Amino acid sequence: MKRYEIDDLIERIRDCVTRHALDAPGEYRRYTVGDQKKDGVNEYGVADAANILYTIGDFPRDEETRRGFVSVLQKMQDPETGLFTEATHHPVHTTAHCTAALELFDAAPLYPCYAYAHLLEKEALYNYLQNEIRWDTDPWRDSHLGAGLLPIFANTGMADLAWKDAYFDWMWEHSDPETGFIFAGKEKLAEPHHYMAGGFHYFFNHEAEHRPFRYPERIVDSCLKLMRDGIDGKIATAPMVRYCSFIDIDVVYCLTRAMRKTAYRFDEARTMLEEYEAAYVANMYRVANEEDLYFNDLHCLFGAVCCLAELQQALPGTLITEQPLRLVLDRRPFI
Repeated sequence: MKRYEIDDLIERIRDCVTRHALDAPGEYRRYTVGDQKKDGVNEYGVADAANILYTIGDFPRDEETRRGFVSVLQKMQDPETGLFTEATHHPVHTTAHCTAALELFDAAPLYPCYAYAHLLEKEALYNYLQNEIRWDTDPWRDSHLGAGLLPIFANTGMADLAWKDAYFDWMWEHSDPETGFIFAGKEKLAEPHHYMAGGFHYFFNHEAEHRPFRYPERIVDSCLKLMRDGIDGKIATAPMVRYCSFIDIDVVYCLTRAMRKTAYRFDEARTMLEEYEAAYVANMYRVANEEDLYFNDLHCLFGAVCCLAELQQALPGTLITEQPLRLVLDRRPFI
């Protein structure tokens, strides 16, 4: 079993977060490389700085810094709609992401999510899940819409048990027996990894609420093929083990959490994870510098750090850090 001591990599990640800090406590920009490097405080900069610091064991303990993060995030919420907005993501994603970051501080947004409160009614929720998501053509990006609702409502105290039961009942009934992922369309027109990456967003909700996966064996089958093809470079549009992004935590998490629910192909899955880890660690060392566009985007970096945390947990004794990494998804849903 290969052992990787990666504290020097964690130090590069820590330094990257520091480079994104602005003058006031809790204020962070998202980018330090590229056309947007001079932009000011950003929703994803702040939220992902908190997420990364939590993951690598550097979460702030002093009250001034903690109050700074909470205050900066709370001020980003629109008091009329209850939404958080940012140019690169749908407001549902941004709102879920910022409310989840606040939860790390045992805090909450100042206002409920008024804009989507009507989806607390079951019929409206089901209509939204069925008709507002492009299941056939864009299940990955639109999974932000379907998956983001639960953390928004859960992290703001808006969802009761009846609503959660209705939500997960719908997910159970729309689990795909072919791939194991969530699917409510008529025809799969997107590439297979889009359904996996979309499924990831729904599955971390399942894990947060301790709900079962309907077809864990099919998830294992799907992920093993995707990981093999990803390592071999056979999926041109899936940047697996190429740079900092979310696709790696998507596929690793889907596989590891399905493995917790079935012994099916377990040894094959563990072997694949070990191979994927080797490729992933090598790639992270390659990109961890001050010039790489994605490493220096705090949102992309956060996705990469999540993957390291999940691999460390899934393959004990292989990724060694002085401070064990903590996946934020094991505390609350949404990344």
